[in-house]
Amino acid sequence: MPITKALVTDVPELNILVNSAYRGETSKKGWTTEANLLEGLRIDEATLNGYFENPDIIILKNTDYDGSITGCVYLEKRSPKLYVGMFSVSPFLQAKGIGRELLIASENYARQLDCLTLTMTVISIRHELIAWYQRRGYQPTGEVLPFHHDKKFGNPKQPIELIVMEKKI
Repeated sequence: MPITKALVTDVPELNILVNSAYRGETSKKGWTTEANLLEGLRIDEATLNGYFENPDIIILKNTDYDGSITGCVYLEKRSPKLYVGMFSVSPFLQAKGIGRELLIASENYARQLDCLTLTMTVISIRHELIAWYQRRGYQPTGEVLPFHHDKKFGNPKQPIELIVMEKKI
């Protein structure tokens, strides 16, 4: 299953994938759901389209043998670091190595940009997800950030904080 750079023509499929991985009933079929923590959409097509207009952002996608997008990751160069976000795998295909391969591809991309640190934010009470990232070398920095206030990434059902995690490569 190849990992390649997503194209703007992939926006509708990326939108469906990301929202299905994080929100709604479908997301509950996987272990990365946020449906119990947040209401609303995780992303929309307008926001995704905007990412493709920013030269510091790329989205990598994993596709199956039929060309369907099964996973993706948002990467933004924030020199000297590479920010990793919107990390999504189809709820029906989680725990099959797609996420691990997307992280490896992210690290390879970081090296191409001479970014030797990858950084991300994770909801602080997502202990199983934090542990998964730690097994892949990411460590909490101690920095805690408030959840996005603009409701762009969903409406919290409870107070939410984000922890910053990093990995040096």
